[in-house]
Amino acid sequence: MTEEVQRHSVHTLVFRSLKRSHDMFLSNQGVLAPVDEKAEKIKKLVKARDGYGLVFERVKRNSQLKQLENNENRENNIPNGAIPDGNYPDPVGENALVPIAPSIPAVIPMPAANTATQTIIPKRNPTMPKPKWHPPWKLYRVISGHLGWVRCVAVEPGNEWFATGSADRVIKIWDLASGQLKVSLTGHISSVRGLAVSSRHPYLFSCGEDRQVKCWDLEYNKVIRHYHGHLSAVYTLALHPTIDVLVTAGRDATCRVWDMRTKANVHTLTGHTNTIASVVCQSAEPQVVTGSHDCTIRLWDLAAGKSKATLTNHKKSVRALVFHPTVYMFASASPDNIKQWKCPDGKFIQNLPGHNAIINCLAVNHEGVLVSGADNGTLHCWDWRTGYNFQRLQAPVQPGSMDSESGIFSMTFDQSGSRLITTEADKTIKIYKEDETATEESHPIHWRPEILKRRKY
Repeated sequence: MTEEVQRHSVHTLVFRSLKRSHDMFLSNQGVLAPVDEKAEKIKKLVKARDGYGLVFERVKRNSQLKQLENNENRENNIPNGAIPDGNYPDPVGENALVPIAPSIPAVIPMPAANTATQTIIPKRNPTMPKPKWHPPWKLYRVISGHLGWVRCVAVEPGNEWFATGSADRVIKIWDLASGQLKVSLTGHISSVRGLAVSSRHPYLFSCGEDRQVKCWDLEYNKVIRHYHGHLSAVYTLALHPTIDVLVTAGRDATCRVWDMRTKANVHTLTGHTNTIASVVCQSAEPQVVTGSHDCTIRLWDLAAGKSKATLTNHKKSVRALVFHPTVYMFASASPDNIKQWKCPDGKFIQNLPGHNAIINCLAVNHEGVLVSGADNGTLHCWDWRTGYNFQRLQAPVQPGSMDSESGIFSMTFDQSGSRLITTEADKTIKIYKEDETATEESHPIHWRPEILKRRKY
């Protein structure tokens, strides 16, 4: 094949192409299409009829009725504008945009053609419910005794004592009323990361960074069972409220379900791709919910041992989860937002923005007070229903500790919901209670609905 020789440069060819295009469209340059006045008039009439058809109809009917009334007055020798005996005009009609004649009823039946236009009802703007008033919380007790970061806390169902686990490898049991140490339990060989007290047995369960999960008999203060299976540190555990099942999870990205008595590993719930930081259980579906550093929350079918749903709304690691004690909902915390979800499918309800820190823990009581605790020692108190942030606290650092040791690692309300127990990086346990002297007048709700608009994303 012979190659075709290019006789002109690319520049020349492009210039010629542009000139041809210019010559082709030159006739239209600078010349506007003539305006068809008749078409413009018809267009305006159609627009006016569509937009103001109702008004035109009413004005037309009013003018017809007024003409009839004037004719009647002329026949009866009544001057125009005078009011016959007993006929009084509608006060609205005099200053109305479209005046209503005295003898016309306020509601005029319109022709069938305009029924669709007439039934349009203006949409009301959505209104946010006003938040419930909650008394503010104040610190009333600081308990010292641990020699390391206090990582976890659990309150006994009888509300007489609570247990804490620490990086010093010791579990300590404290009297809730006095704050006095009752007993210290040793056995873990690394930091204790999770605790749970059974409501139906005299058992305390603990897990730690030593990969061990232990069951303590509180009558003898001794370990009676070990649950072996995790391949790495165990960061969190939860007890099922109605069946003898223990759920543990941790750095190996698996959640394991154990038969409490036989120590059998009933299910290994796999699916997360990073550390599971929080697990919670409830008797209704979903019975197990996990939050992970892979930024997802998973809802599990406990009977099948499979994931029912994966919630991917969070953009950063999910470190805390909590079920509401009475409402069929749960909340999750991440540095980007606190989010509320509806069970059983995990339908997103609302964001609680504003706690701009790494949130390690959440707690909620029967009064609808949700509290979030963060790495920088801040506590935020929220109204559960509306997401109103009614109080912000900064946990004071224990004398002798650095300011950087103000992180809050875990928290829980006692069984009455009137005391909040937090465990912190300054090696202390702090107990907060409601301020009994506060009133709605002394601590009013600064409620601005325009700021509280729910942002769904």
